[in-house]
Amino acid sequence: MGKDELAAVEAAMVRVRRRQARRALARAAGSTPADDASQQVLDAVEGASEPIGVTGIAGALAVDQPRASKLVAGAVRAGLLRREAAPDDGRRSHLVLTAAGRSRLAAVHQHRRDRFAAAMAGWTPGERATFADLLTRFVDGLDAG
Repeated sequence: MGKDELAAVEAAMVRVRRRQARRALARAAGSTPADDASQQVLDAVEGASEPIGVTGIAGALAVDQPRASKLVAGAVRAGLLRREAAPDDGRRSHLVLTAAGRSRLAAVHQHRRDRFAAAMAGWTPGERATFADLLTRFVDGLDAG
């Protein structure tokens, strides 16, 4: 791969990171900083392959345990999550999406997909499929590396 392609990928990724840091999609959907924090927790709960608790949230969000506890408490207070005792250890709890949490996630997914569709509006179906495949492979490669 040439230096020009690598530089172009790097520049694009920096632009994506800046948009994420500004929470551009969330702001466009009218979310507040408190909503942003809860959304990060909801995304982590939804993306977990097994039941997740505060420790799992801390790892998923790369924050310390006290910060994760505060984020989870905010999502619970907002009615987006509830705690359930772990069946194998009643001292631990798992985080479970409430109906309001599932509704929030559905709305956020729809908003994101609408924005992505608008960004790719002039693309052919083949270009969209190729982009989805290549982007997924790229992120998988980043995760593996």
